[in-house]
Amino acid sequence: MSNAIKSIVDEDVREKVVLIRADLNIPLSDGKIQDLTRVKRLLPTIKFLLNSGSKLVICSHLGRPNGEYFEAYSLKPLVKVLSDILKTKVNFSNSCIGHGALEAKKNLQSGEILLLENLRFHKGETENNLEFARNLSVSCDIFVNDAFSCSHRSHASLHAITNFLPSFSGILLDQEIKALTSVLKLPVKPVAALVGGAKISTKINIIEFLITKMDFIIIGGAMANTFLLAMGYDVGKSMVERDAINLAKKILDKSKKFNCQLILPSDVVVSKYFEENSDHKTVNVSNISSDMMALDIGPKTIENITAIFKNIKTLLWNGPLGAFEINPFGKGTFALAKVAAELTIKDQLITVAGGGDTASALNKSGVAEDFTYISSAGGAFLEWLEGIELPAISVLGKN
Repeated sequence: MSNAIKSIVDEDVREKVVLIRADLNIPLSDGKIQDLTRVKRLLPTIKFLLNSGSKLVICSHLGRPNGEYFEAYSLKPLVKVLSDILKTKVNFSNSCIGHGALEAKKNLQSGEILLLENLRFHKGETENNLEFARNLSVSCDIFVNDAFSCSHRSHASLHAITNFLPSFSGILLDQEIKALTSVLKLPVKPVAALVGGAKISTKINIIEFLITKMDFIIIGGAMANTFLLAMGYDVGKSMVERDAINLAKKILDKSKKFNCQLILPSDVVVSKYFEENSDHKTVNVSNISSDMMALDIGPKTIENITAIFKNIKTLLWNGPLGAFEINPFGKGTFALAKVAAELTIKDQLITVAGGGDTASALNKSGVAEDFTYISSAGGAFLEWLEGIELPAISVLGKN
């Protein structure tokens, strides 16, 4: 998918006006930023462009204002944040298109930044409107996509824009593609995927695609209960998808066909209540009583998965193994995260993680910084895992 994409790091951008599509869709509360992760991940591309003497125009969306102006979705609070982090002045345009934006672009000097207002204040953005994209491109010389996390969307600032400007990938997007390629296309084998979460139905396409790529697939979270039920186990009050039992059987059969070993819990931590610090115990999966629900994997399962981690070279991690948000049902997730991190530090394992609650679970484990790569993308990461070509990536390869 990424072979023909040109990276901005190989281009001469001196004195060029570079339009960079970022993902600054970050949590705000009363105009105050709650998490700077996505801003920080954008910094390598911004610093490269500034140091190379370009004039930088940043555009992004925030929330879902559906083509109307809402102050709560304004990107203006990011001006001071970017200024403080980069130690440089950041200009702001109250609209991403129109006369004001055009004049602001024309007044930019080398090494300066212009942040445009929320793209989604205009319906043309989500409609992938060519005229909106053309207006966005006016007075810019180069387009850079550094928003992998948005690249599963055919939106004007990601897709239609490439009709009007020479288009390149940014450093963050390059890192995302390299990381995902390393586990799906060119993995150091043996390779395993850990897939957790609540429902098979939301991960069925991912699991079916990964079966053709992996030596092991480790199933965790509530979706493991549906697999156990499909295998004839009584899972008590555990969360299950009864209408997905046939899907589970289909996956079990397919894994044998492709010689991919499907790993399910052998023991689980059960409780009568889905509550903080509720009474709990560990039982074999064949001994879950009718009044109990499985909320985490047990010590034997942790031991089994640890042994697999020590015998593989590449690990893809997507989703938690239990109800990690509620103490004490995160022990399985946290214990295995620490094992994976330790092996990564020793250069014995390549670890790539992302999607859904994964980053949150790994951050809570305290070892996220030790993984080889943790994706900041959600939907785009999951669609890539399904083998879907992302529209905003595919158009980059056509330039």
